[in-house]
Amino acid sequence: MNINLQEIYNRFAAVYESNRDLFDVSEIFNQFYEELGADKGHLLDLGCGAGEPFARWFIERGWQVTGVDFSSQMLEIATRTVPKMKTVAGDMTEVNFPAESFDAVIAVYSLFHVPREKHPALFQNIQRWLRPGGKVLFTYATQHYTGQPVFDGTKEFMGEHLFYSHDEPAVLQQHLVQAGLKVTALDEHEIGGETFLWVTAEKV
Repeated sequence: MNINLQEIYNRFAAVYESNRDLFDVSEIFNQFYEELGADKGHLLDLGCGAGEPFARWFIERGWQVTGVDFSSQMLEIATRTVPKMKTVAGDMTEVNFPAESFDAVIAVYSLFHVPREKHPALFQNIQRWLRPGGKVLFTYATQHYTGQPVFDGTKEFMGEHLFYSHDEPAVLQQHLVQAGLKVTALDEHEIGGETFLWVTAEKV
C-alpha cells in the first residue's frame, strides 16, 4: 500500500464534497449502464472514495454496491452519504472476493495510482470476480496527461503530488486480453480540464 497516497486522500476528504461536481462523467456512465443491459446487479467500485457520484448512481437504480478504498476518511464520508454501500477498507491490489461475485467493476480515477507492474494481476482478479458477460470500466493515464508514453512518477493535483503509473495503450490492451477481458471501448475524454483514457472491457 502506498502510505503517502493514502495520507493524501485522507486529506482530500476534507475538501472532497466542494470539488466533486467539477468532474461530470454522467454521459460516460449512462452509456456504460445501458451496455450492462440489466436493471439490477452487483457492482464492485475499486477506489470508491466517498461513494459519490458513482456508487450512489448505481444504488439509486437498485444495484448492490461494494466499495473498496484505502482512505479511512473517505470511507467515513461514504457511510454517511451512501449508507447502502458496503465498504471494504483496503488496497484494491490486496483485497479478494469469490469468483463471479459481480456483474460490473469500476475503477474511476483510481487505477492509474496503482504501479503498472501490478496492473496485469489486478486485471486477472477483476476477470475472476466478474460473472460471465460482466463488464469493467476504468480510467487510465496516458502520455496526454503525464507527457511520457510510459510513466512512473508524480503529478500535481489540488496542491498535492500524486503518484501515477501507466504503460502505453497497446501494452494495456495486451494485459487485458491476456487476463481474458475483451476491450469494447478505448476513448480519451477531457473532463474537468483533464484528459484520460476511459476503457471498457468485457469478460469473455
